[in-house]
Amino acid sequence: MTDDAIHALREHLAVVSDLGHAGMLLHWDQQTHMPARGAQARGQAGGTLERLAHERIADPVLADLLDAAEAAGEDPGLVRAVREDHAQAARVPAELVGEMAEVAAEAQGAWEAARAASDFAAFAPFLRRHVDLCRRYAACFPEAEHPYDALMQRYEPGATTASVRAAFAQLREGLVPLIAAIAAKPDPGDLTGPFPTADQRTLALEIARTMGYDDAAWRIDEAAHPFMANMGREDVRITTKEEEESTLAIGLFGVLHETGHGLYEAGIDPRWDRTTVGTGTSLGVHESQSRLWENMVGRSRAQWSRWLPRAKELFPVPLDGLEVDEVLRRINAVRPSLIRVDADEATYCLHVLLRFELEVALFEGELEVDDLPAAWNARMEEYLGVTVPSDADGVLQDIHWAHGVFGYFPTYALGTMIAAQLWEAAHVAIPDLDTRIADGDLATLREWLREHVHRHGRTRTGDEILRDVTGGGLDPVPLLRYLNDKYGALYDL
Repeated sequence: MTDDAIHALREHLAVVSDLGHAGMLLHWDQQTHMPARGAQARGQAGGTLERLAHERIADPVLADLLDAAEAAGEDPGLVRAVREDHAQAARVPAELVGEMAEVAAEAQGAWEAARAASDFAAFAPFLRRHVDLCRRYAACFPEAEHPYDALMQRYEPGATTASVRAAFAQLREGLVPLIAAIAAKPDPGDLTGPFPTADQRTLALEIARTMGYDDAAWRIDEAAHPFMANMGREDVRITTKEEEESTLAIGLFGVLHETGHGLYEAGIDPRWDRTTVGTGTSLGVHESQSRLWENMVGRSRAQWSRWLPRAKELFPVPLDGLEVDEVLRRINAVRPSLIRVDADEATYCLHVLLRFELEVALFEGELEVDDLPAAWNARMEEYLGVTVPSDADGVLQDIHWAHGVFGYFPTYALGTMIAAQLWEAAHVAIPDLDTRIADGDLATLREWLREHVHRHGRTRTGDEILRDVTGGGLDPVPLLRYLNDKYGALYDL
């Protein structure tokens, strides 16, 4: 009976997991290969999968299966996570979930066309539908202190508008003087191309393979907005966008970023395969992995001490005569910019704070959809001193609102904070970590992350992982310390 109860629960969850993988495959295809006119049919198919998965998680039978499996000795972390999923799903109508998925698929094509034409008004009707659907979703949780709290729970369980505001205020207080001090120093300049796209891919994949990219279980494609998708531990898809004249920020560092996401999914304990806990515990923790590999490893002295000679073989003209110190200054240049995904480490979180504040204002009723471009432009000027020339470079630059994922943006800054906390802890646990990275050994760090973060999947919360590794909860101080140390050295502050 013991094994039967656990088996019955696992069988129930396996169907949900399979539906999720099918939905992810549809999403990946839409971003990489689907013809433009396929959006409506894709939205309908995706909506059906979302409804079916939701109905199975909301099914009252699941509560009985959980009780029986828990009594039979099922892992308490799995039981906790699935109970939370069930309690949340039971509050939300399946029809609403399906409609949200359908609108997201339809809105993506509208966003792409609107961005190409720099025409926010063309996208605004779809965004209003998303906001309305998200308000209906939030209304399913009337006990939430703030409607935005209910939206964040989908991406960062346990986060609240109040707690995020407090952390972001502390972060902004530390970033503003740092950015001002850097602005008073000479600009180090860029790494100017050309950087042939084929050679960018070559270098990126060579580094990714040392991180753990496995050609037999991974693939890489191009997408307008790079992302990672997994259909299982051994079917990990990453995407990139390469531009020949770029400064390597999108091509190289974008691949390292998405590989960091992929390593998380590939590193989860196989016993959570075909369950709903075999994925990242939160998007903040997930983002910590990509930000850590992209920046703390990818833009470090240790990494470039190892890889600059190879980069010079591939890009002899733009890198001619440059040594490690000069390359580091250029790839880490602090320069307030329009585009979040291209932002340097010091200014990046201000882009996220801006989006968080606009989203909260929308759901507090202080801001209407039609007012977003003006509000966006004003905050860009205030926070970064940047004048926005067009909607394409401003309010339309991110794909997330096209997908209706309000409550998602804060996880980018939360993940950056978590990355810094893990980076400090890794250096304590591996005292010669920088030497290992300089020697080309990225496996030691990967295995440390797998042991302390990846393998748990959702059976441990982000807070539990942080407290086990660092002894405390979310804390902006390590990130501010990391940035001040790094840029203090680079800019002689």
